[in-house]
Amino acid sequence: MGFDVTKRELYTLIKVTSEKLDTNNAPELKSEVVVVNSQGEKNIVLDLTDCKYCDSSGLRAILVTNRLCEDAIGACIISGLQPDVESIFRISMLHTVLLITRNVEEAEELLKKKATLTDETVDNDL
Repeated sequence: MGFDVTKRELYTLIKVTSEKLDTNNAPELKSEVVVVNSQGEKNIVLDLTDCKYCDSSGLRAILVTNRLCEDAIGACIISGLQPDVESIFRISMLHTVLLITRNVEEAEELLKKKATLTDETVDNDL
């Protein structure tokens, strides 16, 4: 398996441990995301720090992750893009659609801010 899955307080971290996210392992990533989402997780951080190559199958798996999180009123954050993978994101204009951070720590900070804002909105509505 080319993924490590860790449940955190505000999100589930899925770290791609393979150097490639392609037709060989993208379906497995999609399956993992579906399982995590079906267990009630709405926030997923995909850590691509170790991933140096991503093809269209990998991009589709990432887009599925984003759609499932959005449908659950959550967030999908991509972190740790390596230069070649970042180039593919830019060429395909995905950098305009997806939340991207430099590392997992930045992603976690974003989710903490989102949780704080959500809590304040709920309190103001009461």
